[in-house]
Amino acid sequence: MTREEKAKYIDDLTADLAANNVIYLTDTAELTVEVINGLRRKAFNANVSMRVVKNTLLAKAMERVEGKEFGELKDTLSGATSIMFSEVGNVPAKLIKDFRKKVDKPILKGAWIDESVYVGDDQLSILSEIKSKEELLGEIITILQSPAKNVVSGLKGAGGKLAGILKTLEGRA
Repeated sequence: MTREEKAKYIDDLTADLAANNVIYLTDTAELTVEVINGLRRKAFNANVSMRVVKNTLLAKAMERVEGKEFGELKDTLSGATSIMFSEVGNVPAKLIKDFRKKVDKPILKGAWIDESVYVGDDQLSILSEIKSKEELLGEIITILQSPAKNVVSGLKGAGGKLAGILKTLEGRA
């Protein structure tokens, strides 16, 4: 790879790192081309971008990104590394867990999700449980709607009883 190609590669990685809030680093070493292509296909279908990266160039790109501190994630850059970008925090973790039902890899090296750093394959279960923004908003809306529904149904029920009492009293007069 020429110096110009490396510079372009680092620039592209820097732009990708800056533009994404969900970044997963995995170890896909020793996987056959066929298995890697299957993983890429599943990633593409799940709207996850995946590619193999060079560790030294990724480290340089991480240093160039302004406003993001990757912390311990830089320490995971050894051996074969693949990077995954997603819009939803738990999708790559679920993809990895599902894929590992058939194959022992990929192994999660680490993840950076909305300013939080997760290091190690033992974090995979935690990451797969993270709720998306849409799921959290849905839960909040449901919680907020519940008391309002109770008040409205209470008013409707009480209003019907009150009208009945008034009619009864009116008939007696």
